[in-house]
Amino acid sequence: MERPLGLNTALSPAHNPVGEKVTPFKPAWWCRNPHLQTLWPVFFRRWLRPEVRRERLELPDGDFVDLDWSLNDSGPIVIIFHGLEGSSHSHYARGMLDLLPRKGYRVVVMHFRGCSGEPNRLARAYHSGDTGDIDFLVRTLKTREPNTPLATIGYSLGGNALLKWLSELGDTAPVQCAVAVSVPFLLHESTAHMQHGFARVYQWHLLKSLKRNVLRKVQSFTLPASADEIQKMKTFYEFDDRITGPLHGFKDAMHYYTSSSSRQYLKRIRIPTLIVHAQDDPFMHAQVIPQANELSPTVTLDLHRHGGHVGFVGGRLPWRPRYWLEERIPNWLQKRMHKM
Repeated sequence: MERPLGLNTALSPAHNPVGEKVTPFKPAWWCRNPHLQTLWPVFFRRWLRPEVRRERLELPDGDFVDLDWSLNDSGPIVIIFHGLEGSSHSHYARGMLDLLPRKGYRVVVMHFRGCSGEPNRLARAYHSGDTGDIDFLVRTLKTREPNTPLATIGYSLGGNALLKWLSELGDTAPVQCAVAVSVPFLLHESTAHMQHGFARVYQWHLLKSLKRNVLRKVQSFTLPASADEIQKMKTFYEFDDRITGPLHGFKDAMHYYTSSSSRQYLKRIRIPTLIVHAQDDPFMHAQVIPQANELSPTVTLDLHRHGGHVGFVGGRLPWRPRYWLEERIPNWLQKRMHKM
């Protein structure tokens, strides 16, 4: 049986300060490759169709974010923050929207600005270190239901922003616990990694969506780059240097990456937090993973050899896969939320 440890001890070992016994992730024999782990749930998972109701949350700056809620109306609330260009239709969000209500939780997916199928109102959008909208949503829900336990789950970009937000608030964070999955802990290194090998395919796909969304705003706003310049961008770095950075108050891409990378903030987290990561994540190299001495005592790092990017596909047969994250995360939440 594989242990949830790194490829070698020179890299980051798993970190489990509470001594919790964890069933390690074992990849399916037919899905061990990191790209298969990443792409299988996107293209081959049975399409789940959880019913949701949509709420528009008006923001203090005149913009909005759209929330997709599960239909049950009681129980603790689990807030989901999706990844880059994700939504409530992302495979991991649909999985939790389908599963968690059956376990007694209410689920709400917050779409980052412009990700709900309708352009947001302002020139700005969202980014990996954008914690303002997360904070506003959590405090809004806490004001509405002060006695309802809240938990949060962030995937990829959403996980990076969530960890940064938790570090900003420390022990005043108004949630009981948090989970972050497949986080790009060091944005510059992760972005550079996406320019090589098969990772360029992921970059091409996501960058195409980012450019399409920002080009919708060219006629309405004065942007830092022209439509022609945007069309010619081929890397995340170019896009972040000319668009993401300037639109969100950063001097350039490096200023954005340096300020927003979550790894430097993990020591400040004070609420129970689970980080799940695979060392073969094709969106980044293993050196971006934090060392145990960079984590606060309240952070548990589940680190596995295999799993890809938000993949973690197990099971003996391809037509009966097991999505391990949907076992590990609810079990972890249950132990923390039921103590309240």
